[in-house]
Amino acid sequence: MAGPKRLRIFVSSTVYGMEELLDRTYSLLTAFGYEVWMSHKGTIPLRSDRTAFENCLAAVEKCDLFLGIITPEYGSGQDKDDPRQMSITHHELRRAIERGIPRWVLAHDHVVFAWSFLKNLGHHDPETRSKLTLRKTKIFEDLRILNLYEEAIVDGVPLAERFGNWVQKFRTIEDGSLFVTAQFSRYQEVERFIEENFRDLPSRDEEGG
Repeated sequence: MAGPKRLRIFVSSTVYGMEELLDRTYSLLTAFGYEVWMSHKGTIPLRSDRTAFENCLAAVEKCDLFLGIITPEYGSGQDKDDPRQMSITHHELRRAIERGIPRWVLAHDHVVFAWSFLKNLGHHDPETRSKLTLRKTKIFEDLRILNLYEEAIVDGVPLAERFGNWVQKFRTIEDGSLFVTAQFSRYQEVERFIEENFRDLPSRDEEGG
């Protein structure tokens, strides 16, 4: 007989250069007792009548928790040849925010520094940054990653009215692993937190899928 349902956590991130952190995150979360949905590990439920994009968003719709990892890589959209399209990871975070599910976000130090640096130079929103020309490097490839970070920290909303806006900066695998351990190792506390604060969200078994 099937045992009790484990909390489902969706891990959203680009993969390039972050494979070791993603592997470590998967191992930690699984050891803590979660059902981990991560494209890098091939654990997202897939339907053959959906695109990769549709499968990812469907998983965000049915997860209990969301862990986003913002890296210097912005990632691609549904059409890899159209640079104007918002990346799939950007869509995933935006959908988690729209659903109002509990979310945790890690952001690489390069992203945090670039966002703060450009903001101090007067490029403080997506419109002004879109006028800049960025020469692609191995460190940073697309300024739209700053738009993603901005949405994660709920920028532009008065500080007292920001909820779910904690974004933890990380530089190393150890930094990221420490955050994951600190936030998710006490499984029963997380489970109780969700029951007490998010019980009005649609049940994952009631949501479309």
